[in-house]
Amino acid sequence: MAKYIISIDQSTQGTKALLFDETGSIMRRTDRPHKQIINEKGWVSHDPEEIYSNVLEVVRELLEGVEKECVVGLGISNQRETSLAWNRITGKPYGNAVVWQCARAVDVCARVEAAGAAEVIRQKTGMNLSPYFPASKIAWLLENEEGAKEAAERHEICHGTIDSWLVFKLTEGKEYRTDYSNASRTQLFNIFDLKWDDEICKLFGIDSANMAEVTDSDACFGETDFEGLLPHKIPIHGVLGDSHGSLFGQGCLQPGMIKSTYGTGSSIMMNIGEKPILSTHGVVTSLAWKIGGKVNYVLEGNLNYTGAVITWLKDDLQIIASPGETGPLAKAAIQEDSLYLVPAFSGLGAPYWDSEARASVVGMSRTTRKAEFVRAALECIAYQITDVVQAMAEDAGVPVKELRVDGGPTRNDYLMQFQSNIADAGVLVPDSEELSAIGPAYAAGLQLGVWDDSIFGKLNRVSYKPDMDAKKRAQKYAGWKKAVASVITNK
Repeated sequence: MAKYIISIDQSTQGTKALLFDETGSIMRRTDRPHKQIINEKGWVSHDPEEIYSNVLEVVRELLEGVEKECVVGLGISNQRETSLAWNRITGKPYGNAVVWQCARAVDVCARVEAAGAAEVIRQKTGMNLSPYFPASKIAWLLENEEGAKEAAERHEICHGTIDSWLVFKLTEGKEYRTDYSNASRTQLFNIFDLKWDDEICKLFGIDSANMAEVTDSDACFGETDFEGLLPHKIPIHGVLGDSHGSLFGQGCLQPGMIKSTYGTGSSIMMNIGEKPILSTHGVVTSLAWKIGGKVNYVLEGNLNYTGAVITWLKDDLQIIASPGETGPLAKAAIQEDSLYLVPAFSGLGAPYWDSEARASVVGMSRTTRKAEFVRAALECIAYQITDVVQAMAEDAGVPVKELRVDGGPTRNDYLMQFQSNIADAGVLVPDSEELSAIGPAYAAGLQLGVWDDSIFGKLNRVSYKPDMDAKKRAQKYAGWKKAVASVITNK
């Protein structure tokens, strides 16, 4: 009998379900978007019930015409940092989920910083204090959503990241778990002691007893039949934050290997092995995963607006009809134009960490047209990623010669070549865009014996090499750094 693995990729814009056969090939994919709830303050939210409903719907569509008895396991990847709270007894959420892009909890962080705790938090969690991370988002939910605080006092609350919500719902409330990759991104988890940190939880007004059980990334998280969509229950055997999933799927299993995911935002991640390195250059230290009983650490930098810049061009500015127009327009732009776009629409992430910075267009001239503006929007993606790559190289003490990439924007030839040029590194683009889903599928299939380690050699890759003059590279990058400096609020 054939053996199939389902992988759920629950991302910022929507939810995908993918079916893998026993060779690790993707047989089919279904997807469904969910609403982006943005209020007049710019707060970004998602409806958790809609997300779970979409999970069931994409799986239902995925299984049409499939031999359901052949499905043996499930992997899950999730948008990280997006945080929610729900009642442990009823399963009903307290309000909507606070999306990772949303900085509404900035006052919570200011309060914690005023208490003099920022450096303690960094030393224990590997992260600079920021409203980007779930600690302050969960605190905000407890303080602002009706009934949440009281439920927490009664230990009738669950709160955390989207993976824990999906595991809870898929197991009919039997399991309240998260994995090491997601736990390490909450700013509540001690990455050295490998447990929820009581001191930090208290700083945010959170009872650590209400946090999810932390489970190895490839262990069993419970069983599900997707509310009757399968004739039998299958184990959930691989759970990873989406960026960790792509790192695993890319085969970045050795120290020094680095990948960048180009999604709505971007996560640039370097595997640094079994010993953590605390950054002094504006990136953070997290856990890659705990797989096979062993922990791997990473350096990581996160960007709020990369692929979302292209969406902004299309949906908000309406100067392009589709993302596919950006490459030809960028190539047609006047090469000497000095325009830079700094996309700090909700502040700057790594390595600057300035939540008060705002977006800016710098260097506009009489020759600036639509083509030049589109090119600046594409190039700002590569500039931001290069900022993070250089910070990691400094922290790890190793030059970055190769960047493994994934995500929809990697199909843009102009962007990939410019990325190679400005980072002065090779860029390897795999023949699949589904790395966030591939990682947990690989983890589940390995644990269940569906395939072995040779699965990591399955991807084929297109390679880009630097072809920009060193002087021109330095000049262009210096212009970018100057543009960024102009929007940083403490400069």
